[in-house]
Amino acid sequence: MSTVRLEPATDDPFGPDNLPYGIFAPVGGAFRAGVRLGSQVLDLAALLDDSTFARPDLNAFLAQGPRHWQMVRERLREAVRAPLPRSAVHPLDSVRLRLPIAIGDYVDFYASIDHATRLGRFLRPNSEPLLPNWRHLPVGYHGRAGSVVVSGTPVHRPRGQLRTDSGAPEFGPSRRLDIEAELGFVVGVGSELGTPIPVDDFADHVFGVALVNDWSARDIQSWEGQPLGPFLGKSFATSMGAWITPLAALEYARVPVPEQLPAPLDYLRGPQDWGLDIDVRVRWNGIEVSAPPYREMYWSPAQMLAHLTVNGAGTRPGDLFASGTISGPEQHQCGSFIELSGNGSRPIDVGGATRTFLADGDTVVITATAPGPGGSRLALGEVSGTVVPAG
Repeated sequence: MSTVRLEPATDDPFGPDNLPYGIFAPVGGAFRAGVRLGSQVLDLAALLDDSTFARPDLNAFLAQGPRHWQMVRERLREAVRAPLPRSAVHPLDSVRLRLPIAIGDYVDFYASIDHATRLGRFLRPNSEPLLPNWRHLPVGYHGRAGSVVVSGTPVHRPRGQLRTDSGAPEFGPSRRLDIEAELGFVVGVGSELGTPIPVDDFADHVFGVALVNDWSARDIQSWEGQPLGPFLGKSFATSMGAWITPLAALEYARVPVPEQLPAPLDYLRGPQDWGLDIDVRVRWNGIEVSAPPYREMYWSPAQMLAHLTVNGAGTRPGDLFASGTISGPEQHQCGSFIELSGNGSRPIDVGGATRTFLADGDTVVITATAPGPGGSRLALGEVSGTVVPAG
């Protein structure tokens, strides 16, 4: 059997301390599960002799639970230290990627106090920016799972009803197309209908994280979202990174969440720290315009999952919930262009061109890194998308 030894550089952010999971198809082959190691993809079905990984999604593997996830991770970390079967190794630039999970449900939260405060000032300039419930619960909405697409998929500019100066709507393509740089959380082990997930059981149910861009048509959203909130302004596309970084790889990224005042209700309290020290970068047509820090998020993902299920809502392997826009207190830490441009009042220099919202042909790439062992940095798989004209 022909073998190859992979030796990623010691500072490679996709080294053996990371090993994110995805679904890929080699040249002439069917989609199957793999892990990324440096610039290579390892075929898990071939490497581990496990037919679970021959499927075109990770859901069956996710359903096997945290003990099995850890066992597989240990086997992989041992395997990559030795020569690997050449047939199980594929150059990343030669494979096709697709969504790594079959998503049954998608929920999007609104967990950044800085983002919520800025938007509140835009929307309610003469009132308190945060509504009375915001500091008491992780606000969220049920998204459209069928519109979640893998990184790199073109995003068609949405059409919808737009408010005019007369107060009556007109129909047309969005003129205020925006992004939301977010972190997505992938459910592994589901929960039965009627059985809430306690805040301290987060790691028993969530497998890992992936970057998300929840594209937003702000003009459609502002007109239709009275009083029930996001609908057509959000449901046209949500991009997800092709690689899921397991929670086990983020051990060194865990930090406390910022102080929460008033103290949350009992079901949202727990002793475990599930804030994450993840640095996000947003590039617009190749120019870095923003550096949102996930560690500033007010609500933790453990609190989001506890709130999502406290009414008895069930979850399934492959469900996705996202953090909402990641923003920090400084202007350069805004994770959306509505914030970065001051609600369209402050043009942004994008490589010599000026923008407030997205133009057709614009490309947005969101990347992130997190602390690893020994002062290293791990990378999350990027999420990218290019805006194309309305169909």
